Amino acid sequence: MYTDRNFTSKKELKSAVAAGEEVTYYQPGPFGGACPQNGRIFLEGPHYPAPHSWYAEAIVQDGKIVKVK
Repeated sequence: MYTDRNFTSKKELKSAVAAGEEVTYYQPGPFGGACPQNGRIFLEGPHYPAPHSWYAEAIVQDGKIVKVK
């Protein structure tokens, strides 16, 4: 899955979540649309076509990322 913003690093993502910014996520391609609204998800970035250089586990609540590991 990807975040709605194209973070270039996991550190940027963690900082945004820690600052209280609303960060949402989505699953691109033919498998999209069935993203869990609560629980644990896995993210990657930056967005395609750039090569992925970071991966993260996140906790989501009501469709928003609340914690990044």
